[in-house]
Amino acid sequence: MDTVDLELDRIISRRASADLAEDADTKEELWKASERAYNATKEEEHRAAWCEYHQGQAERLRANLEALIASHEARAQELGNLKGDNHG
Repeated sequence: MDTVDLELDRIISRRASADLAEDADTKEELWKASERAYNATKEEEHRAAWCEYHQGQAERLRANLEALIASHEARAQELGNLKGDNHG
């Protein structure tokens, strides 16, 4: 091989190494973007699940409290009626 061929081999090798490095950088950037998208999707799923949980819990508590309130109102009504009967 003459000097020109050696120089061409060096240039080609350098360029091939640079391409590999660029490919690695590109792959890493794509991986990072993919990971960010995945994490954002998971975060949104978790947010929606917690929202649904709290809405359901509020409904359950509301039903229980309304039943409890009704029970106390009924008992107070009974006691009020008893009080009236004792004095009448």
